[in-house]
Amino acid sequence: MAVLDDLSGFEFEDVMEDVFRNLGYENVRQADRTADEGRDVIMEEVVDGTRRAIIVECKHTGTVGRPVVQKLHSAIATFDFDGPKRGMAVTTGRFTNPAQEYAQRLQQNDDPHPIELLDGEDLREIADEIGLDLYNGRIEILCDETLRPYDPAADVDTPVEEAFRDVENIEAADLPDPHSSVTFRPVVAVTADTNAVFETSVGVIHRINDRSRFVAHAERGQPQVADEDVATLVTENLHATVDLDTEQFAEVFDDVEERRFGQTQTEYKEWAVERLQQHHTTKVTYTGDNNVTYNKTCEPNRSDISVQSIEPVYLPEVRQTTELQEYTYPYEYYAAGPSRVTAEDGIHQCVHCDTSGVDETYTYCPNCGAIACSSHIKTERLEGEPICTGCAVTERFALKTKYFYEEENLEAFREEYAAMPIHEKVMENKLLTAGGGVVTAVLLLLGILALGGVI
Repeated sequence: MAVLDDLSGFEFEDVMEDVFRNLGYENVRQADRTADEGRDVIMEEVVDGTRRAIIVECKHTGTVGRPVVQKLHSAIATFDFDGPKRGMAVTTGRFTNPAQEYAQRLQQNDDPHPIELLDGEDLREIADEIGLDLYNGRIEILCDETLRPYDPAADVDTPVEEAFRDVENIEAADLPDPHSSVTFRPVVAVTADTNAVFETSVGVIHRINDRSRFVAHAERGQPQVADEDVATLVTENLHATVDLDTEQFAEVFDDVEERRFGQTQTEYKEWAVERLQQHHTTKVTYTGDNNVTYNKTCEPNRSDISVQSIEPVYLPEVRQTTELQEYTYPYEYYAAGPSRVTAEDGIHQCVHCDTSGVDETYTYCPNCGAIACSSHIKTERLEGEPICTGCAVTERFALKTKYFYEEENLEAFREEYAAMPIHEKVMENKLLTAGGGVVTAVLLLLGILALGGVI
């Protein structure tokens, strides 16, 4: 961890904020850098049901003497907190003997504001203990946990079979095995608090007291906030992760890919703070003492935003494709065991038009493998089974279009139609005869007779 020596004091504080957050401390935040009053990082812990504040002094120097520890003791005593308080002094170097003796004496005397000292050697041990890779002050994300890519209580193809249940004229037992691939995509779940008060001469004009939790896709490039459904899927299943064992999953899926986290934990924290700054920035209108109306832009400071946790995890994106004769149907979703969020549904989509969505009715055409909407599905005249308009062979009989699987069926019906009595030929267009009454039927009969029985 000697590379930390190259950091500035502010950068060292950033690193320590991330370290403490990973150690499980709560409400970890940095004090205002313009006037920190001896407080660099402020955080909280709960011990035996009692919440306690911890004031941290970060010193990025070779040695730290007694005056620094004494100043921290005063800062703890004056810190406004309703409950017990303690201190922590952290350095990449070492503490002088007087500094160590002063801290020990506070402990021995049961001082209400004890101080813990952490030197460079302690920091190395902490980094090893919590599994952090500290490189140039950047906490690299090393994650081997993933949400479950499939429900262990069901078959991996179950989601596709469930999707096909809404399609008429095809059974799950008749489906071929889909090609299944899974991509483990990195995401981070961020929890942050924003607390800011905006005052003018007339008093408080705006206040922010908000806890935000959101999920971001964390591959290369700028982080992208996940959709609400995806974020819910991640946050509700963080307690049920499994080891990302690509060899094990390769026994279940045809293809397995693992993506890497694109940035460091420090960079994700900075991005989250900037995003929340923008999100909470607002214009406020208020009336001054002189009865004049003013507009003020209220933007929280970086120190008003405290990132409580950055939880990395892999989110499985499963893509399954089913081949049905001439057509391929993709079904893609984010998975967390039995739960999933659909990303692409090529099953509930007509192959002949833009109709899509699970609220429509779709029918499978066994002649060509098409899944079509009600506007593009007809009944095959000879066999009485569904056929789509894309593959049907057509011809008009009794002024109505008839649909056939192939030319052979059409030819067979021509022969059947030629042998029909006149009244049966008329009935081949029931809608027309029913809608037009006797006059229409008579006209239709005359037309059939005039044209030799086929129209």
